[in-house]
Amino acid sequence: MPRTPDFTRDEALALLKEYNKEDFHLRHALTLEGVMRYFAEKLGYADEADFWAQVGLLHDLDFELYPEEHCVKARELLKARNACDDLIRAVVSHGYGLPGVDCKPEHEMEKVLFATDELTGLIWACAIMRPSGSVMDLELKSVKKKYKTLNFAAGCSRKIIALGAEMLGWDIDRLISETISAMRACEQ
Repeated sequence: MPRTPDFTRDEALALLKEYNKEDFHLRHALTLEGVMRYFAEKLGYADEADFWAQVGLLHDLDFELYPEEHCVKARELLKARNACDDLIRAVVSHGYGLPGVDCKPEHEMEKVLFATDELTGLIWACAIMRPSGSVMDLELKSVKKKYKTLNFAAGCSRKIIALGAEMLGWDIDRLISETISAMRACEQ
């Protein structure tokens, strides 16, 4: 049976905005919402696209107010709202390796979130440097060049991106290309 969202889109967005005020964090959440929807449809989970999107929207629910407890605090906040275990697990698993987070991504959705979370930040950093300021004309070659430049978008962990690609059984080129396509779909 397909997984469905725990909250309406409006409820999930209100919950996100209750704990996040900065435009950067809100934009990141909206980007991951769209990226996760894209991948659900692309990977054969179209009947769960709303659920995947909600996971993307809420994945950093706790980050702005509780950065030292990221993903640990999210579990608590989502449980208090009676979120289902699948939603909680997916949100928490994207922080695999953080202090207090031992929940390894297992489902393909969790692996996609883990792999694309950091990567979307790197791709946006590349896009805003372009004259267009958009991902619409961004190519793999440009992102790969910046990916190899470790001091560019240094906060975007290449180690996590590479581990996410490995979890999915994809090479870095495929992960970057697919994520660019997902972000283009969101930007339209």
